Amino acid sequence: MAIATIPALYRSTVGKKAIMAVTGGLMVLFILGHMIGNLKIFFGLQEFNGYAAWLRTLGEPALHEGWFLWIQRVGLLVVIFLHFSTAAELTARAKRARPVKYQHRAKVNGSYAARTMRWGGVIILLFLVWHILDLTVGTVNPNGVHGEAYQNVVAGFAPDRWWVTLFYAAAVIALGFHLRHGLVSAVQTLGLKNPKHEAPLNLFATAFSLLIVVGFLVVPFSVTVGLID
Repeated sequence: MAIATIPALYRSTVGKKAIMAVTGGLMVLFILGHMIGNLKIFFGLQEFNGYAAWLRTLGEPALHEGWFLWIQRVGLLVVIFLHFSTAAELTARAKRARPVKYQHRAKVNGSYAARTMRWGGVIILLFLVWHILDLTVGTVNPNGVHGEAYQNVVAGFAPDRWWVTLFYAAAVIALGFHLRHGLVSAVQTLGLKNPKHEAPLNLFATAFSLLIVVGFLVVPFSVTVGLID
């Protein structure tokens, strides 16, 4: 592909959908890895804090301590920006393509997840801001001590902070709907969807999204009810 065609591809609807699919895939990989790392908290304080320390030293000696995490964070921010900005552009483009409202609205063909993707994305973005302030920066965490990942999680989801757990649950459930719809849409966008495989694809997308939701929620709820302290 000639370099000159790249801007034209980016401006096209197909190109933007491809960007959404690829960036969505990268976020899914990050989410899966993050969930697996979170579950290490069930192995105890030393194991979880050791895992957090390992993340900070990953890449040494080629990278200084903490550089890997910052490279990962900056890369993730770029991916998130591309994903959501492209989604906004596609939404605006779809509205411009249908400027006249119908007198009788046709029945919407689509799942609940498809109709709530926009609000789900807003909830997820708001949650990401809070999550960074709570467990990354530590400014809104009752413990907020650098290097004490286990203690920060326990303090962050303490029983008296049940409202934080509920907000976390709402964001994770919204993420589940977003993932379920996004996985199916990404396969269709990349031209890999086959009518014969529609049912297995829907089943896989639902099962994977449910796995992510349960995997993320089990930690805060375990802290809130006292299973982790």
